[in-house]
Amino acid sequence: MPVFRLRALRLSLIASLSVVASVAAAKAPAPAATAPVAAKQTAAVVAANPLAVAAGAEILRKGGSAVDAAVAIQAMLGLVEPQSSGIGGGSFMMYYDARTNVVTALDGREKAPAGATPDMFLDENGKPMSYVQAVRTGRSTGVPGAMRMLADAQGRLGKLPWRELFTPAIRAAEEGFKVPQRLANFLAPNFAFPATPEIRALFHRPDGTPLQAGDEFKNPLYARTLRRLAAVGAKALYEGPIAEEIVKKTHEAPYPGTMTLQDLGSYRADWVQPLCRPYREYSVCIPPPPSSGVNLLQFLAILDHTDIADRGPSDPQSWFLFAQASRLMYADRDRYVADPQFVPVPVERLLDPNYLADRARLIGDHLGPPPPPGQLAGVLRGVDATREAQGTSHLVVMDSAGNVVSMTTTVESVFGSGRTVGGFVLNNQLTDFSFRPTDEHGPVANAVQGGKRPRSSMAPVIVVDHDGHFVAAFGSPGGSSILDYNAKTAVGVFAWKLSMQAAIELPNLIARGNDIAGEVDRFSPEVLAGLREKGINLEPGRAENSGLHGLRRKPDGTLEGGADSRREGIVMMVPPTAH
Repeated sequence: MPVFRLRALRLSLIASLSVVASVAAAKAPAPAATAPVAAKQTAAVVAANPLAVAAGAEILRKGGSAVDAAVAIQAMLGLVEPQSSGIGGGSFMMYYDARTNVVTALDGREKAPAGATPDMFLDENGKPMSYVQAVRTGRSTGVPGAMRMLADAQGRLGKLPWRELFTPAIRAAEEGFKVPQRLANFLAPNFAFPATPEIRALFHRPDGTPLQAGDEFKNPLYARTLRRLAAVGAKALYEGPIAEEIVKKTHEAPYPGTMTLQDLGSYRADWVQPLCRPYREYSVCIPPPPSSGVNLLQFLAILDHTDIADRGPSDPQSWFLFAQASRLMYADRDRYVADPQFVPVPVERLLDPNYLADRARLIGDHLGPPPPPGQLAGVLRGVDATREAQGTSHLVVMDSAGNVVSMTTTVESVFGSGRTVGGFVLNNQLTDFSFRPTDEHGPVANAVQGGKRPRSSMAPVIVVDHDGHFVAAFGSPGGSSILDYNAKTAVGVFAWKLSMQAAIELPNLIARGNDIAGEVDRFSPEVLAGLREKGINLEPGRAENSGLHGLRRKPDGTLEGGADSRREGIVMMVPPTAH
């Protein structure tokens, strides 16, 4: 497992920040017995549902590590928030080791089956399918990666037996839990993207009608699946009867897929070098492509060429700068980012300080036409205009030793492909590929290819100081808007000096090309008026799907958490135990 140590960085040299790789032992270093600030250290969990938070806290109280808790949280989210993530989906994880100040990235992104082809989302006339049509197919499901990633991480960084981590979710699935409002909303007959008959058959009242908020619901099929996972490990999803059922389900009409048992059995999660770059006096670390975290780093670097930090959140110019930097970032993302194992991604050129300074000079004083992607000599790519769905979740865990997990996890659309196996939902992650493999500019970097991971906007964040000590972790669901949600939070905490909760609660503004939307009801009339003078007339209703969760260590050593009020998540501090 490669791990990457952040060497001490002096603020006067922060522009030359580097991350130095070190050779890892066969097993990751054991968590430290005490954290650097033991007197004020406590464990903490922030996740999208109170039952998921309670599951993580239960594991921490038993002496479990942050990764142990993440396994328990994911298992519970698959039960109580199945529309967003689950064991049939994929994930990216950032991990901070408190003893060594090492930041590590893990890639559990789904892969296309070997038989996938670049034209598989084109109709009989060679035109891209509609998004809804493509989602509800067998070919939309990628080989799931979340559980393989978690099993690899837990095998190296866990403290409790694997089998114990599923106890909270198994108990809730067998004994029942009260249906959350969000789950009920997505099952409602009038929801804009109606649930499939298969989803309705799994999630319903005894009389067959849709579940309502507050109903008691049990999922014995899911409990049985979790018991097998607990007994035999993650391989329960990749070989044997559950794997056979996954393959069978993806081969059903309409538009059957090509997944095989070989595709499942050969899947491996990757331990990869994180990308870390300076922002203010800190270092922001994210996963490399196929995550779009590289573009989040671009976003923050472009904003650092402006005076947004001096203006604050009540100044319309701040949000104008934010919108323009967002448009520049997405233009590059849609042209250049894909799976680097298949397409060279010019990461260093995208993050070159001179290149970013040139991009920042394009911001201007008034909203103009959508900015083009930056021109990188020798790199000719088509533009991927894919719109990602918002069925995703994020969690943050710190254990009593100070080790931290920041993890974004998804089944892609609401209830994924709409197909189920063993009480859980199958993802539709392959619709994150470009439906068009080429355009007038050339091949699209994010085109479908067998064995390839689709580009993702998931970008879990860990922030450290110039000595490599943990400062913050955060992330969000929200499809392609994740990058704007994360950037807003980073600006709020580190430029505007807000608390984590206050930064999360800032209004959301999403700007990608000509598509600019914002939370009109959360912006002041003065900000809205000022933006209109700049040419930005915010449209309501399409920018409030964030689900930000974060944790921050304040300068005095105390921890503060934040959970997005737009969803159902909470923060729980877990006092140290005798373990």
